[in-house]
Amino acid sequence: MSRDIQNDVEAASRAADQMAVCLAREVGDGEFVFHGVNSPLPMVAIFLAKKLHAPRCTLISVAGAVDPEPERLPFSTNDPRLCAGAAALFSNPDAYDLFARGGFDLMFLGGAQIDKAGRVNMSYIGDPAAPKVRLPGGGGGSVIMPQAGRTVIWRTVHDTRTFVPKVDFVTQTGNLSRVVTPLAVLCMKEDGIELESVHAGSTAEEVAERTGFSLDLSGDIPETLPPADEELAALEELDPEGVRYSEFPVLRAAKREVSI
Repeated sequence: MSRDIQNDVEAASRAADQMAVCLAREVGDGEFVFHGVNSPLPMVAIFLAKKLHAPRCTLISVAGAVDPEPERLPFSTNDPRLCAGAAALFSNPDAYDLFARGGFDLMFLGGAQIDKAGRVNMSYIGDPAAPKVRLPGGGGGSVIMPQAGRTVIWRTVHDTRTFVPKVDFVTQTGNLSRVVTPLAVLCMKEDGIELESVHAGSTAEEVAERTGFSLDLSGDIPETLPPADEELAALEELDPEGVRYSEFPVLRAAKREVSI
């Protein structure tokens, strides 16, 4: 492995740890929390929150398990092992009914495109008659995003292809609280998404340059609170196989290289 690749691996590992901890800090004790499909980082983060500061939070996963207790965290958030030790199993209609009754405090969602107004595109990129890319769609996101108490989006890349002036299609919107990326934490304010803090190693100027809409940098932008030793130790104990790293291509490639 070249030195440049090694540097990229180390930077991505730090970013994954920072993101997992930031997402975990969003979870309050006693809250009902939901994550969707293909959500390794939020899954790890919720279990981290339960281990550290939110033992009474209730996780209802997309697999339908209520407060599961798996022996180890799987790499897929649809893995049946996420049903092990569950207090109950929910069907999709059960989960949607709970959303409709205002039963979820927090939901973690992904997004291919996000704009200043907090609108999310998971449908297509380009001309709808001949799209450049067809995305997987939002599933039930268009219904449950406005019904959740608050929504936190995570994205493992931060660039102008993701953060756009206006999404090509509004798949879902509503009750967006924060967006967590490898560079920063952004938050929803009255006039739209703004920069809340920057992670160590990044700058507000870098974040602004890699965001496709304007950010107000006139005030002091603090550094994101880095992971504490206790958080890192708990994260390693909880996720020794590195599920949290699986969303980062450079880390997946490095793992394949080591395994060969």
